[in-house]
Amino acid sequence: MATVLVIEDEEGSAQLIRFKLKSSGLEVIIAEDGKAGVDEARKNKPDLIVLDVMMPVMNGLDVLAQLRADPEFKSTPIILLTAQSTEKEMIRGFELGAADYITKPFNTNVFVARVKALLSRYQKS
Repeated sequence: MATVLVIEDEEGSAQLIRFKLKSSGLEVIIAEDGKAGVDEARKNKPDLIVLDVMMPVMNGLDVLAQLRADPEFKSTPIILLTAQSTEKEMIRGFELGAADYITKPFNTNVFVARVKALLSRYQKS
């Protein structure tokens, strides 16, 4: 079973994402801020990370940059999930190594399909 780390400070969003991913057969770990997310990633080595951009303690782009600098996470798919949807912000996310960029609000069924597509594309050997 694949493990997804969700780094999201809005509890309602985190619980909705947890429910939808668990319902589709995935293991889910939740972290409430960027620093806790980095710690959970290093501890649990998830197969995919869903990362909010606007968070306390450490924002999502800083988390993304820190994880991509670690060889352990060079090829882990990371989805940015954010209300920020300007072209400049999206390009910045992709330049830092995001595998996908989803803007809030989002369709949860399409979200799960995108997660599963990335998991199948980036399966660990």
